[in-house]
Amino acid sequence: MSEHLTVVTHPLVQHKLTLMREKETSTAVFRQLLREISQLLAYEVTRELDMTTKHIETPIQAMDAPVLAGKKLALISILRAGNGLLDGVLELIPLARVGFVGLYRDEKTLQPVQYYFKVPTELEDRLVIAVDPMLATGNSSVAAIDLLKEAGAKNIRFLCLLAAPEGIARMKEAHPDVPIVTAAVDEKLNEHGYIVPGLGDAGDRMFGTK
Repeated sequence: MSEHLTVVTHPLVQHKLTLMREKETSTAVFRQLLREISQLLAYEVTRELDMTTKHIETPIQAMDAPVLAGKKLALISILRAGNGLLDGVLELIPLARVGFVGLYRDEKTLQPVQYYFKVPTELEDRLVIAVDPMLATGNSSVAAIDLLKEAGAKNIRFLCLLAAPEGIARMKEAHPDVPIVTAAVDEKLNEHGYIVPGLGDAGDRMFGTK
């Protein structure tokens, strides 16, 4: 993947995203839609995985067939909302290694504060996919990518549901080598750092908290 930004315009992605945006959508339905849409986005973010071949026997004859190459990829959830995307991607790639980056946003400064970091070994040899539903100010995402690079990651992709232009610009400035895959680029951020029109707080809507 070379482009810095990929917007997945697939009709199923866009339809499910619209249902997620609606404020009447229940927590249970929101969670299910997030799981479904994450699998469709995962299809896009893994489009150019390295491949090799292995010799197999079909019921008809022997052949050299394509399989994934290299170490198992690493999925990194940016807590807590990232877990909603993580679940769906793991269904598609069940052998992936999993890590977690815990960041919360200081509501006064809008800056990220780290409280947890646990990731797989040998990140330098893995494709690393960081997942977080919302790319808003970009501060938390940039901080998470900083930490992953410090841990050795060299090949990183960022997967989100929604992105704001401000967050995309911030990520491109800080990490131009990290492609972003998203379902939509919304209009802007409001004065509280939320994406407009957005879908509210993804974590609250996923877990039924306020």
